[in-house]
Amino acid sequence: MGTWDIGPFENDAAADFAGTLDKTAPDERDGLVRATLGRVARTRDYLDGSEGAEAVAAAALVAARCPGGEPVGTGYGPRQALPAFADDLRPLAVEALDRVVAGESELAELWDETSHGPGWRQGIGRLRAVLAPESGSGEEAPPDA
Repeated sequence: MGTWDIGPFENDAAADFAGTLDKTAPDERDGLVRATLGRVARTRDYLDGSEGAEAVAAAALVAARCPGGEPVGTGYGPRQALPAFADDLRPLAVEALDRVVAGESELAELWDETSHGPGWRQGIGRLRAVLAPESGSGEEAPPDA
């Protein structure tokens, strides 16, 4: 897999995924993102690097539609309009990201072998934080009177 930077779309597999999304009928794009995330979240065996890269890209698309999410600002991302993703994709995207950084993941292993591994993991952490923000933002509820 060709990789040129640590961003979610900065590799061949993710760029190809974006191209597939662009070729998919508008009403089927949500389903493609859902299927990509679900396939990776359910993987219990060794996770192929390309599948992991596609899941990171799909999670980045979902995160981009969330409050605090960063738009996909690369020429390698999808060019066609994306749907407003259903809220239930957020936890699925988190599951997929957790699987990508877990053991038995080729993508995580490849990044961990480089000096850019920590930066890549931080990027995954930022996506995860947007997808699953901590409830209550650290403020405690007042005690019952």
